[in-house]
Amino acid sequence: MDTYVIRQVSVFSENRPGRLAAIARALQDEKINILAFSIAEADGFGVVRALVDKPDKAFGTLGSMGFNVAFTEVIAVKMRDEPGGLYEIARILGDAQINIEYSYAYSGKEGAVLILRVDDVQSAIQALLERGAGIMESSAFQ
Repeated sequence: MDTYVIRQVSVFSENRPGRLAAIARALQDEKINILAFSIAEADGFGVVRALVDKPDKAFGTLGSMGFNVAFTEVIAVKMRDEPGGLYEIARILGDAQINIEYSYAYSGKEGAVLILRVDDVQSAIQALLERGAGIMESSAFQ
C-alpha cells in the first residue's frame, strides 16, 4: 500500500509579502515542478503544502534557505468532476471512521484529484480500494 503514499512538502513561513515568491523562485531555480499546492494561514504564519516532482530536492533547497520544511504523507484520489464527486470520497472515509484532517483538490484535462491528509493513511487506502475509488500511485507525482 506504500505505492499510494505521497510525500507532500510542507513549508512553514512568516505570513508576509514575498515569502511565496521566494519559495517559488527557489523551486524554479532548481527546476522543481509544483504539481499542486495550497496555502493555509494561522497566527501570522503560513503553511505552504506542495506536491512536487522532486520532493527530496525541494526539501533540501528550502531547508538550506532557512525555511522549516517537513514531509507529510498524503494520498491522491481521483474523483468525478461533477456534483457529488467529493461526497463519494468523503462518505467512504466517513463510513470507515477515518478523519480527514485537511484536503485540497485540482481539476484538469485528466479529471479531478483530491489530495487528502487523513488520520490513518493505510486504513484510508484500504477503504478506498475496497470501494473501487481510483487512488493515484505516488509515482504519478515524481
